[in-house]
Amino acid sequence: MNESLKVQPHHLERGAYLYVRQSSMKQVLENVESTKRQYALRARATALGWADDRVVVIDSDQGESGASAAWREGFQRLVSDVGMGRAGIVMGLEVSRLARNNADWHRLLEICALADTLILDEDGVYDPANFNDRLLLGLKGTMSEAELHVLKARLRGGVLNKVRRGEYRCTLPTGFVYDAVGDVVLDPDSQIRESIAYFFETFSRVGSACQVVKAFRDEGLSFPSRLRNRDTVVFRPLNASTAIRTLHNPRYAGTYAYGRRRYQRTAKGMKVQRTRNCDDWLACIPNAHPGYITWDRFEENLKLLESNGRNYELARASPPREGPALLQGRTVCGKCGRHMRVRYAARRGRMDAWYVCDREQGRSAEPHCQSIAGAPIDEAIAALVVDQVTPAAVDLSIHIRAEIESRHEEVDQLRRRAIERAQIEADLAQRRFMLVDPGNRLVADTLEADWNDKLRALAAAREDYEHARRDERLLDAEMRDQLVAMTADFKRLWDDPQTPNRERKRMIDLIIEDATLVRMPADRITKVHVRFKGGKTLTVTTVNRRSSAQQIRTQPRVVELVDKLLEQHTYAEIAELLNEQGIRPGGTARPGRADARFTSKRVAYLVHSYGLRSLYDRLRDRGMLTKEEAAQRLNIHEQTLIRWAEHGLIARHAFNDHGEYLYEEPAPGMPAKHSSRWHRLVDRKTAAREETVAKSSRSSGKGAV
Repeated sequence: MNESLKVQPHHLERGAYLYVRQSSMKQVLENVESTKRQYALRARATALGWADDRVVVIDSDQGESGASAAWREGFQRLVSDVGMGRAGIVMGLEVSRLARNNADWHRLLEICALADTLILDEDGVYDPANFNDRLLLGLKGTMSEAELHVLKARLRGGVLNKVRRGEYRCTLPTGFVYDAVGDVVLDPDSQIRESIAYFFETFSRVGSACQVVKAFRDEGLSFPSRLRNRDTVVFRPLNASTAIRTLHNPRYAGTYAYGRRRYQRTAKGMKVQRTRNCDDWLACIPNAHPGYITWDRFEENLKLLESNGRNYELARASPPREGPALLQGRTVCGKCGRHMRVRYAARRGRMDAWYVCDREQGRSAEPHCQSIAGAPIDEAIAALVVDQVTPAAVDLSIHIRAEIESRHEEVDQLRRRAIERAQIEADLAQRRFMLVDPGNRLVADTLEADWNDKLRALAAAREDYEHARRDERLLDAEMRDQLVAMTADFKRLWDDPQTPNRERKRMIDLIIEDATLVRMPADRITKVHVRFKGGKTLTVTTVNRRSSAQQIRTQPRVVELVDKLLEQHTYAEIAELLNEQGIRPGGTARPGRADARFTSKRVAYLVHSYGLRSLYDRLRDRGMLTKEEAAQRLNIHEQTLIRWAEHGLIARHAFNDHGEYLYEEPAPGMPAKHSSRWHRLVDRKTAAREETVAKSSRSSGKGAV
């Protein structure tokens, strides 16, 4: 069909949209003719009847790939205007300019068919509503996508072929460079090489990336870092991300690796990075070039990092930390077999450690499997370590001495390299200043300022070096004394408060593999099954620490004594008797309460807590009467009863400390109440006493006959 016959007046009433695109900025700059051909389609629209001001040019997607429409704003605007009926015709030099993706292309065809919009390319005009035209456009879109796939496959195939031979040049990490013939060699800068070598040696010693960062920070060392897409290397403070990235890079093990990651596009067009397993790498060629560590050491580092970051569902030996728990990361629950956590609690100015197995609590709200105080277990483990290490203390001290000296030499060499680098930069700045024309003051002032900055940096490096050397001399003397002490008495060194817990744990890591804890509450003991590195096992029994309530609980013998004393004594009398015998309440176990004594209130609390029968109940069981009952029995007034008791005419017994009494049952022949000034209570009391004595003498006389 003729092009002019497809273009109808209602098409001319709408705009003509010209879409211009190149796949990359390099094509935009170099393929100028292609860009001119695309813009020349504007004349085609004018020839078909569109006014020049009705032609809309969309060229905002220059330098963008047509593989997807997610990141192409110009294409999205084109589809939107077509769907809203603003476009009468869509123009592109070829189908690939509009879309390289069949999904985007057919979506555009569907919208153009619904909106009655024509499509124009270099070959002609097409009506998407017409079956034959749509079939042809669909075939062109499929061929365009297939063309992109073929181009990628060709380029990718050449790259992968070089990758399999290990010849494809990739960006090298810091510490490697390409030589003149293209081989990978170690960086010729000795400071860079020594810094990276010291990094891996430190990780082998401490076993944690974060601890490596702390070691570099404490020693005042910097780590080399190559600027992105540049050959310049700068020295910066080491951080955790750089340490992790360095440990995961197989190039440091002398291995050529390619395809460690794969990239995917999300529905929003974002590029997402996925990490492949070592077996899925596109290329892995060990010993392809010199390295800083071996491949075996690299795999061990990865396993160590994985164990450090593993969750608590599995047992793991975590790096030694500052906490007092000696078996950190090495305790296994003897009931469920899971790894036990370490919990710390600050109590009364000290840090207490607890080994806790609480997996089921977090998973299914079950109670704790076991919770064991760490102090008794740590004491038993410490004694065990002392017994195991003492015979080899001399060899251990020699080994530690050699390691410390080696570390000091390496750090000292790195600091000297920093001074040498600062000296080279200062000399270079001086030569630049000397070669400048003195008359050109603008350049001379700048170079002079740069020279001064380099000199200040050199002076600071020398000052830091001298300061570090002085500290190391002091440290060497202290460490030498400690090594001698360890050789003579390892136990004293182990118990020394100045010895860090981290160092104790490192010693334990060399001896003990793990320890299984089984708590026996009925026997108040915990069995510790220790498994040593060589496979030997040993069982240690520890006494469980009493809880705070158990520590201040009154001893059973004291409770029994109080129960006996309640037969005759009040609370105050019992407290006085206990204090005279040197018995102290249970609260004296608390810090600062060693001088506590029994009081009537403490005895009363003890009686009520243990449910002991009071003195009142005991006296009532013996038949004692209350004041009202005794007065009624004698047919006297209560005040008269009190006066009689005070003068000994009737016996009474105190049942508390508030002056309250119980009275004995009146005996036969008790005096009757009468009032006479000549027969006073005192005289009656004396007569009663004499009568009692006489009766007792007559009884004894009869017994003699």
